[in-house]
Amino acid sequence: MNVYDCIVIGGGAAGSAAALTLGRARRNIVIFDDATNRNRVTQESHGYLTRDGITPSEFREIGLKELQAYPSITICNDKVIEVKQDNQNHLFEVSTGQHRYTTETLLLATGIQEEFPLEAIKEYYGKSLFSCPYCDGWEMRDLPLAVIAEDQAFAHHLAKLVFNWSKDLVVFTNGFELSEDVRNDLDRNHIQAYTTKIKRLHGKVGILEHIELEDGTMVARQGGFVIPKFYRSNDLAQQLRCTFDESGAIVTDGTGHTSVEGVYVAGETEKSGPSSLLLAAADGSRAAASINFDLSSKRF
Repeated sequence: MNVYDCIVIGGGAAGSAAALTLGRARRNIVIFDDATNRNRVTQESHGYLTRDGITPSEFREIGLKELQAYPSITICNDKVIEVKQDNQNHLFEVSTGQHRYTTETLLLATGIQEEFPLEAIKEYYGKSLFSCPYCDGWEMRDLPLAVIAEDQAFAHHLAKLVFNWSKDLVVFTNGFELSEDVRNDLDRNHIQAYTTKIKRLHGKVGILEHIELEDGTMVARQGGFVIPKFYRSNDLAQQLRCTFDESGAIVTDGTGHTSVEGVYVAGETEKSGPSSLLLAAADGSRAAASINFDLSSKRF
């Protein structure tokens, strides 16, 4: 039976960075990537030093090419559907449905996915509507922008941020009311707020032009930022019986260790919230260092 040192599930920034660190540590690993990374819908990725403006597909291709230079790294473009712990042998079994793999340690780096307040947002997401001002605010600077958020705290917070990139800003809550204090804060900065439900988004090839409300109001906007809900698209951490906190984040020690010995986590998978490529890659490298040290200590 071929037992790997580590299996990395997820080939985004966190998983790829972890795989690179482990490969350079001469660990025999498999990295699974089914190309469902959250940023695949965007045109450019920003904020990663030396890679600012790169397309997600190019970022992925460069990463995979670098991993191929290390003979102990196996890359599988497949989806993991089940993980099991063999307590007797202190190993883990990973299944893709057609194939099974056995490993001493596991790193979960599958990331998260978005759920939008309006289904129509998907048509514009990554082209003229975004979730992160730090990632896309520069490209949207000084344009007539929208903030779409169904939670008062999020709407207020995002408006404060986006206002830094454009003073031509309108807030849409899609039916949720705002407190007098929040409205006064927005009014003071000449930011109009609409609490009427949104009926339709108008635009062409993903570029927003107007937001239509249910009362017939049409508001011209050229793009904006939205607060989605984030969720894990798989239950691998649940299958392994990792401990979660009240917010749904996987409990770790800050270096990638979960409550289950031999199971590690990195990137957006850990907190079930968004992260930049740079921070996710750093998480992956840190978790890989923990894995390598634990393996080294065990075999010393």
